[in-house]
Amino acid sequence: MLDLILEEARERMEKSIQAFQHELSTVRTGRANPTMLDRVMVDYWGEKTPLNQTAGISVVEGRQLVIKPYDKSILKDIEHAIYEANLGLTPQNDGELIRINVPALTEERRKEYVKLAKKFAEDAKIALRNIRRSINDDVEKAGLTEDEEKQGKEEVQKITDEFVKKIDQLTKAKENDLMTV
Repeated sequence: MLDLILEEARERMEKSIQAFQHELSTVRTGRANPTMLDRVMVDYWGEKTPLNQTAGISVVEGRQLVIKPYDKSILKDIEHAIYEANLGLTPQNDGELIRINVPALTEERRKEYVKLAKKFAEDAKIALRNIRRSINDDVEKAGLTEDEEKQGKEEVQKITDEFVKKIDQLTKAKENDLMTV
């Protein structure tokens, strides 16, 4: 019984790490990357639709994103959505596609993005603590002996510590990436 509970803890925490990695990938570094636009939602036929479902996004020369909509009639909507997403990027519409030059980050902007990455890290750690609390409740309700329950909670704490360490490592790597000119 305890093994099943611990396995569930690992699975749920792994999903939290994946969600955190996805969040981190949306934090901009100095290079162009299509995931920078993951949070952009385009108003497509009255529905908010992710940009990557309405257009092809590619990187040109490392510093430029090219967005080629599947339907040219939504070029203006895509341009508007990029402005609304508040990413600090300026789209250039040439009637066929949209180009976005990704400027090098200033020192100030880099520090802002490091703060954002750390905020995402803190949110992920809160999610892990919530999972830990939920799993500890499951351990208590499992009808184990006192010693087994204590051991189970210690195992849950070890798993939690392991995943917190992963979050710290990912955050540190992102911070190094951001601060590298």
